[in-house]
Amino acid sequence: MLKRLLMVLALLGASFTAQAQGQIKPYLELTQPLPTGGEGIEVIEFFWYGCSHCYAFEPYIERWLKALPADVKFRRVPAMFNRQWAEAGRVYYTLESMNLLDRLHRPLFDAIHQQHLRITNESQLRDWLSRQKVDVDKYFATAQSFTVEGKLRRAAALTEGSKITGVPALLVNGRYLVSAEIGSQTEMLQVTDALIERERSKAAAKK
Repeated sequence: MLKRLLMVLALLGASFTAQAQGQIKPYLELTQPLPTGGEGIEVIEFFWYGCSHCYAFEPYIERWLKALPADVKFRRVPAMFNRQWAEAGRVYYTLESMNLLDRLHRPLFDAIHQQHLRITNESQLRDWLSRQKVDVDKYFATAQSFTVEGKLRRAAALTEGSKITGVPALLVNGRYLVSAEIGSQTEMLQVTDALIERERSKAAAKK
């Protein structure tokens, strides 16, 4: 606990120093925090399947998630900047609605960035889904469902409300935005951990 607290103070103290010196601050605090879902501390990763930086970030996220404390809830949100990004989000939420994300999220990322799969090409997507033993007809019916449309609308609202300008980006508890501009993937997650600890300490102080 002491080690984590010292890390929080060091990282957040450095942010104020950087701000005073006109350097890039390691996080942005939203002037209008966004609501979070449920109890605990929420961390959202904004991403796009077509983003090479998001793909490079994925192994770091996977390792980070293995040690995620029980009071931290993580979820991915496909960023919605244009129609192409929205179609990638549709694929994500369709797989989620079919309970296929755990099995296919990383293989889909791999296929896009290693085999050059174009998920906006229906023929290519059908072929890939078939090879993954997915019911293709059910997939495309689900993709047009009310559930998926609703998730896309909420993702679009979160994209706008978070003020992100690029991906990958992490939103901590609807309040703090950590972008790739601060440095490496490791630094992004270190700042995120520090902000999680900050929110945990604030919640404990209120009890």
